[in-house]
Amino acid sequence: MLNFYSAQIENLSLHSVGNKSKNEPIFLSQEPFSLNDEMAGVLKEYFFKPFREKEENYFRFSHEADLEFNEVYQSVEALLKPSSDFHELSKKITTHLYEQSSHPHIKSGEVYVVHFSDMVIDNQKTEAIGIFKSELKHDFLQFAEKGQNLEILIRQGININKLDKGCIVFNVEQEEGYKVLSVDSNRYDAKYWLENFLGLIPLTDENFYTKNYLKFCQNFAKDVVLPAEDKQQEVLFMNRAVNHFAKNDAFEESSFLNEVMENPELIPEFKHYKVEKGPKYSIEDVSNFDIANKAVSDARKKIKNVINLDTNIQIKMDFINPESAEKFVEKGWDEERQMYYYLVYFNKEQKS
Repeated sequence: MLNFYSAQIENLSLHSVGNKSKNEPIFLSQEPFSLNDEMAGVLKEYFFKPFREKEENYFRFSHEADLEFNEVYQSVEALLKPSSDFHELSKKITTHLYEQSSHPHIKSGEVYVVHFSDMVIDNQKTEAIGIFKSELKHDFLQFAEKGQNLEILIRQGININKLDKGCIVFNVEQEEGYKVLSVDSNRYDAKYWLENFLGLIPLTDENFYTKNYLKFCQNFAKDVVLPAEDKQQEVLFMNRAVNHFAKNDAFEESSFLNEVMENPELIPEFKHYKVEKGPKYSIEDVSNFDIANKAVSDARKKIKNVINLDTNIQIKMDFINPESAEKFVEKGWDEERQMYYYLVYFNKEQKS
């Protein structure tokens, strides 16, 4: 769980990079940027907003030879030392980013390297290093009085409501490559920021496995349960799956299948589907893991318990216990009309 409320900017260095393949220059400021309180408040909102709105998908630094060869990891490790020359290290990071800026679609932009204090992650207060890049420029209007008239001036600048690229490196789990959050709003070259520059790979923790296993189940429900049975059973399967995760602290696959899979004929289908599709979700060899409650809550919000009918009617099964649908919703076939029907039982209508 993240909390940015008490975070403070301790250091900020500002540079700019162009596209190296187009011979656009790199500009390295000679001095750190001097902040006032008003600017600090605006920049914190600019930096943090996309991470508040985004799922907490953590990464860690990696390198095919050894973690110590990851340039950003090395620089972050040095930046977090009290004796570090923050501004010089920010130049090193920016130069490394410039060296990766060779794809013809990569845009020039400003680079911010930031040292934060009082960041809270998993109820633990810690420091963090932020690396951000603004790319897209937007037109905006300014107004000026000239004599007895008001003039319109067209200017270009950064939209502070949308950060183009950014990462926050929390000073935890250093030996494993830190815990890192990353955002990339302009995915014209997906490898440029995440892989080539930062060298990040997903952090395979309980949050990662919980989220990915539930996504896998959702696709199994759509690809296998729905064609084999019907929409009602697809919805019921996913509700049983989410409820199993919600009431357990640890996941064990055989127990999960026995509880969730009402049709035993689908268990071999599930195992075959996992062999085929599991690698996409990095769960092909995973059958036991601790369950992350937040990932379960997030998944529950996204799962649609709606049956859309071709008669322009929707049935929304909004319930916590999947047994409700089995008790109070019946599906049948009307011979006279040659149509399917749903029969819904209830005691009284609830006021909205």
